[in-house]
Amino acid sequence: MRNPLVLRKKQEIRERIWDLLEKSGAAAFPRPVFGRIPNFVGAESACRNLRESGEWAAAEVVKINPDAPQRPCREAALAEGKVVIMPTPRIREGFLLLDPRRVPRSAYREASTISGAFRWGVKVDPREMPQIDLVVIGSVAVNPRNGARLGKSHGYAELEWGIATALGKASESTPVATTVHELQLVEDDIPQEPFDLPVDLIATRTAVLRPSERRPKPRGILWEYVTDEMLSEIPLLSSLR
Repeated sequence: MRNPLVLRKKQEIRERIWDLLEKSGAAAFPRPVFGRIPNFVGAESACRNLRESGEWAAAEVVKINPDAPQRPCREAALAEGKVVIMPTPRIREGFLLLDPRRVPRSAYREASTISGAFRWGVKVDPREMPQIDLVVIGSVAVNPRNGARLGKSHGYAELEWGIATALGKASESTPVATTVHELQLVEDDIPQEPFDLPVDLIATRTAVLRPSERRPKPRGILWEYVTDEMLSEIPLLSSLR
């Protein structure tokens, strides 16, 4: 059973950041950003800074979430010859693999969109995915001191991580990064539940931050937190179970 006080605190932080992004003019299409991994003005710059990190340079296979603010990262990865693993929205159709050798260079931008990824990518059984060298996830809020983050509340990034680590495609040593606007950086002690995934790198429009007090990453799928609704919406989970 999840603690309702923890859930309330998490949602209060999300609502505050969504509201701040909208009122400050930092929010970008699609809007409003409430209920989403928010796209933001300067997402391309944040991705550019992430690309200057050693973790990005060393990665040959990058798993990147399908949300709008990380689209530039998907395009950049393809342009640099990296294989991109993209979870389908809500993981309903599993994972797509985008191999830049099988996508015309002129189509990299299209392939970095959700519809384009379905066109140019191939569905891949997670058991057959290549080893993941870097994970890039979206966030609503993140604490730069300890790497604690909040998504939009559905837990997809955590489920994707759970699947990858359960199958040996990622591990504690696999770096996890997020790209955010500076307004998404919070000083709050974000409550962390056992399945919550902290980040190792936070790329903003101006810098790459490395939390100094990060807790260990979870490992595997924590089935006690998987609901019947999740099982019905994500056929892959039932298959793995």
